[in-house]
Amino acid sequence: MSETNAAAEVAAPHRYTAALAADIEARWQDFWDANGTYDAPNPGGDLAGDADVVARPKKFVMDMFPYPSGAGLHVGHPLGYIATDVYARYHRMTGHNVLHTLGFDAFGLPAEQYAVQTGTHPRVSTEANIDNMRRQLRRLGLGHDPRRSFATIDPDYYKWTQWIFLRIFNSWYDPEAKKARPIDTLAAQFASGERATPDGRPWDGLTEAERADVLGEYRLAYASDAPVNWCPGLGTVLANEEVTADGRSERGNFPVFKAKLRQWNMRITAYADRLLDDLDALDWPEAIKLQQRNWIGRSEGARVDFPVQDHPDAKITVFTTRQDTLFGATYMVLAPEHDLVDSIVPAAWPEGTHDVWTGGHATPAAAVDAYRKQAAAKSDVERQAEAKDKTGVFTGAYAVNPVSGDRVPVFIADYVLMGYGTGAIMAVPAHDGRDFAFARAFELPMRCVVEPSDDRGTDPSTWDDAFASYDAKIVNSAGEGVSLDGLGVTEAKARITEWLEARAIGEGTVNFRLRDWLFSRQRYWGEPFPIVYDEDGVAHALPESMLPLELPEVEDYSPRTFDPDDADTSPETPLSRNEEWVNVVLDLGDGRGPRPFRRETNTMPNWAGSCWYELRYLDPHNSEQLVDPGTERYWMGPRDGQPHGGVDLYVGGAEHAVLHLLYARFWSKVLFDLGHVSSAEPFHKLYNQGMIQAYVYRDSRGIAVPAAEVEERDGAYWYQGEKVTRLLGKMGKSLKNAVTPDEICAEYGADTLRLYEMAMGPLDVSRPWDTRAVVGQYRLLQRLWRNVVDEATGEVTVVDAEPDEDTLRALHKAIDGVRQDMVGLRFNTAIAKITELNNHVTKVREVPRSIAERLVLLIAPLAPHIAEELWRKLGHDASVVHESFPVADPAYVVDETVTCVVQVKGKVKARLEVAPSVSDEELEAQALGDPAVVAALNGAGIRKVIVRAPKLVNIVPA
Repeated sequence: MSETNAAAEVAAPHRYTAALAADIEARWQDFWDANGTYDAPNPGGDLAGDADVVARPKKFVMDMFPYPSGAGLHVGHPLGYIATDVYARYHRMTGHNVLHTLGFDAFGLPAEQYAVQTGTHPRVSTEANIDNMRRQLRRLGLGHDPRRSFATIDPDYYKWTQWIFLRIFNSWYDPEAKKARPIDTLAAQFASGERATPDGRPWDGLTEAERADVLGEYRLAYASDAPVNWCPGLGTVLANEEVTADGRSERGNFPVFKAKLRQWNMRITAYADRLLDDLDALDWPEAIKLQQRNWIGRSEGARVDFPVQDHPDAKITVFTTRQDTLFGATYMVLAPEHDLVDSIVPAAWPEGTHDVWTGGHATPAAAVDAYRKQAAAKSDVERQAEAKDKTGVFTGAYAVNPVSGDRVPVFIADYVLMGYGTGAIMAVPAHDGRDFAFARAFELPMRCVVEPSDDRGTDPSTWDDAFASYDAKIVNSAGEGVSLDGLGVTEAKARITEWLEARAIGEGTVNFRLRDWLFSRQRYWGEPFPIVYDEDGVAHALPESMLPLELPEVEDYSPRTFDPDDADTSPETPLSRNEEWVNVVLDLGDGRGPRPFRRETNTMPNWAGSCWYELRYLDPHNSEQLVDPGTERYWMGPRDGQPHGGVDLYVGGAEHAVLHLLYARFWSKVLFDLGHVSSAEPFHKLYNQGMIQAYVYRDSRGIAVPAAEVEERDGAYWYQGEKVTRLLGKMGKSLKNAVTPDEICAEYGADTLRLYEMAMGPLDVSRPWDTRAVVGQYRLLQRLWRNVVDEATGEVTVVDAEPDEDTLRALHKAIDGVRQDMVGLRFNTAIAKITELNNHVTKVREVPRSIAERLVLLIAPLAPHIAEELWRKLGHDASVVHESFPVADPAYVVDETVTCVVQVKGKVKARLEVAPSVSDEELEAQALGDPAVVAALNGAGIRKVIVRAPKLVNIVPA
């Protein structure tokens, strides 16, 4: 401590300093915990509370689930948590019953990787990380209801994750009812004959395994052999969203390959229409809604069947949005993984096969096999990227264009994906840029069927690129029984669809880009599936009495990994190594007694626990049901302006626009359909906070150097004598630019940190961290303290006197503005208004108690510790947390006078001070009587007077 600061503390022993802030903050945090200050009562159950509080309007405020990292928090992490805390505190003070709490999303790969490296059980390291994060968050004074906190790794929590999975597994989507129904209702339809089995046999004539296969085609959670993203370097499969644009794993940067594996999936595609339609009623940023709409990707078109020549029972089904161009389809392309490929490949190349079609291989089978291996090394993103060179190979088979009767060659190419549409396309190269490039590369024919609007003519062989248009006439499109020539696109689509449906070779339909959700991971640290398999391989759900199915101990936590470049490998999961756990004898309560079973050895993805955590916050100790129905309706049920129900405010990063938010919406809709919840949507209002960024300094090798040790000299940046570069980016331990909240709290106090993060700029905009600027908010709190407390004696200095009018106007304008800003999450401008008021009060010789008290209440949501301390010093026994937020007096909010500009011939001749409520007539009279205006008119008549009370009068002389 400097001599100057030491002398100041002797002269002002009760000054607001970091040490005093630390003492105040620790005491009030202990008080809040001891008194249950932030406990939010439920209408019933073990968290039932004060009926008067429950009768108030409710407000459910949530942050996105944090993952407890071993690195702890840096100052960028709490931005959203502080914001929701301010918002929640404000609503408590405006008479709401506020539910605000925080849990931890604790399953996932980081803890598992740490366990692999150190041998530490993932639970041990994860719980230590949670304890550290709780400590850091508590120091920030966040007003969470601690009774409702949990982690997804708690068996009492994931019991219900498993329970929800079984509800989904035991459900199907009834397209007629447009909702999920129990799978037993579907089985009953098959048993009664109301619904025919796939091969027409009676239901009781099928074996148990055959019935399971039939029902598996309908279940909302099902296992299937499907193309997956296999990452040998991680030893697990990945969802599409976990693969980067260059075909590598998001975590670890390993190559990802296409493979076929038996995996669990969620039939989210059944809800595509509802997931789209219900977005309209949600209060979400339009950018997030657009991302979800694009991800779901609804498109209207037609399904068309192309017969395969020499294969009477085979047909290639395509989905197209341009069925009006059917006459222009001159070849077809299948995804390399398409099931039909193997059955249509002939033993030898057909006569007349072009050399460029064969890829240099002697037989079609060799060409297809080689190309499949090549395609497996690419991600879906790579395969769809616009590449200069188009690749593919002829299968040796031909299909028949159903409208023209023309024979069209069938290729496989990596730009067609099995997971999108039907995995097959009809190629119309004259009118699709990608097909045009492929046709040019493979010397395939092209046929113009959409009349170009330019002067290129109708011979595609002379074109430089395809011609695509939705506003043109159809040409060259006449065949047996149908002609589209001369029609516009819309009319042609309707006519050809009708023709296809009449011949049972196609139909109008809707397609979605959305794919079913891959729900298996070959990892240890995740929720076990509550599924066992009998000797016939039939999957059985565990009865509820056997939940939770807890993770067993294993000696090796890692899935078996392989050479990252070896695509010809398959997963070996950690759970599969615990034979005693995997192979069990169980009585499932189905009347068949104890039987041997094999457990599922995959685990659920880390997204599972975050699909429903908002419900557990409502009723965290309920061991008998997912959530008490009355409690769920109270906090999340539909209400005015929220037709689908949901959380009142959900704050988190925009990076979760698809993965988490779409998955959680799907689970909510299934639970809603099955009658377990009243809310069809989990989150009514979504707000995306920005990011706190920091400067990253790198040396000549590109290596990040410690930001705190960089010096700025003459506009350049230096580290240990070496010049370094500076770039604004993320904050993080690996970038050596992280600043921890513990550091700032130690130097200034938590209230200062809270104020600084809220004052940095609009909440939804990213902004750079500047430790030097924190002191500005520290000084605000010091001035506030001095306005109430004598720094020398510690005595309260306010007086019981009436404030003057100027101070009342400053107060009520601040109250009015801050209330509006709090509701709109504009905390930076709220702080500016409070600062302005505080500065005004600083100039008042004796601060009236009524002003000081309301100033303290105004800042309480933002800086709760100092507010509690000052409120107590001002003589109040109750916590400031539940005091009423000040209400503005309209009489003092409106300016006493406003300046009215008076113009003559468009030039300003006078300025009048008038009441804001002045009438047009009164204002016109004042303007015309003003001496300067009279002089400007100089006796001229008046043709027109334009009055815009109270700010403008424009006089037009005759």
